[in-house]
Amino acid sequence: MHQLPRMTHQMRSLQEKRLLSEKNQTSDMQNYSVRTDLAIEAHELYRTEAQIRGVQMERDEEPQIQVTRIEVKTEAAAKQIGKLKGRYITLEVPDLRKKDPDLQDRVARRLAQELKSFIQVPEKSIVLVIGLGNWNVTPDAIGPLVIENLFVTRHLFSLMPEIIDEGFRSVCALAPGVLGITGIETSEIVQAIVDRLHPDLVIAIDALAARSIDRVNSTIQISNSGIQPGAGVGNRRKALNRETLGVDVVAVGIPTVVDAATITSDAMDLLLQTLESKVPGNGAGQILGQFNSEEKRALITEVLQPLGNNLMVTPKEIDEFVDDIAHVVAMGLNVALHPSMSMEDARELTH
Repeated sequence: MHQLPRMTHQMRSLQEKRLLSEKNQTSDMQNYSVRTDLAIEAHELYRTEAQIRGVQMERDEEPQIQVTRIEVKTEAAAKQIGKLKGRYITLEVPDLRKKDPDLQDRVARRLAQELKSFIQVPEKSIVLVIGLGNWNVTPDAIGPLVIENLFVTRHLFSLMPEIIDEGFRSVCALAPGVLGITGIETSEIVQAIVDRLHPDLVIAIDALAARSIDRVNSTIQISNSGIQPGAGVGNRRKALNRETLGVDVVAVGIPTVVDAATITSDAMDLLLQTLESKVPGNGAGQILGQFNSEEKRALITEVLQPLGNNLMVTPKEIDEFVDDIAHVVAMGLNVALHPSMSMEDARELTH
């Protein structure tokens, strides 16, 4: 019960902040503590009935797979939705959690198709693939696991060029670990390799954080705006992008976690809906109903953080999912990087 006065004070404080925000007519997403790495979610959180100026979005569907393409065209639009300028393609596959081999093959094939539009470099180019993340932490191990299943060829071009057929690129790969393991910033490691090898393209694979529980373990995002390691869990490291590395960077990310404040906020919304249907005009609905979803989430975050309870949460099936999605992403990458490789070849390489 001792938390009640404190929560009341926080709610009043939040109301004051909202009034001040409205007075100043500021609506940029940076005013909210929304933890998501997905452009589609950032767009949904900001979007009103009107189309966001400077953002183009289109959707494409096939059975069990929905593809959303978002292009952030202006700096003003990037500031509004909190995402860098660039192209973002999101594959949403709710049944990806069901361990369906046929669906996984279809997702890998579609991923390869979408990736090819980002890999606009000559066949004789060098491509560096970076598997970001901590291999000791299951939800963060997707990047290193993809690297284990990648078909790397740069050493073959150097040592045994006679065995390399047409239609294969020079690909090299590295899982650099994280700052807590190496004592070296990931960006410093990647920059050193780029300076030494001069690749024509860098592809970075990482685990992401989602705003929606439904998108955890069911979504793949591709973008050409680069990536900021650790951003989804609040550990912002130096970004990997063209500005920092001097070479184009394509990012492939899979959301594996969602923060506790988001889950609590969604549960509160469901509770309020249930209360309103059973007890119309109840006190809880009158008090909390005046706040929008992001304001309720901000209140929950303020309550949870001092207690050390604002955790990052992942589904219990994460072990199997991480292995499966790493194979899917590796197959898609192998086919996209090597024009002569078939999906059947890629499947054999990753099993």
